[in-house]
Amino acid sequence: MSNEVDSDLLEILRCPVTRSRLRQEGGWLIAEVGGLAFPVKDGIPIMLAEEAKLPVGIDTLEEFRRKFAVA
Repeated sequence: MSNEVDSDLLEILRCPVTRSRLRQEGGWLIAEVGGLAFPVKDGIPIMLAEEAKLPVGIDTLEEFRRKFAVA
């Protein structure tokens, strides 16, 4: 199965932390704000912040939330 996310689904998905749009890069959906990367497994986006890959320079999810989360 492909890791491509349906374009209609990608249009409505948002980062659960920053609420920003996402773009697909290979097997990841990357948040436009902050760069949090969510894995795509068998075409299904795993939109849990705890499963996301943190951007370079951010060591913890808590640190990411302090810097980028919307109130």
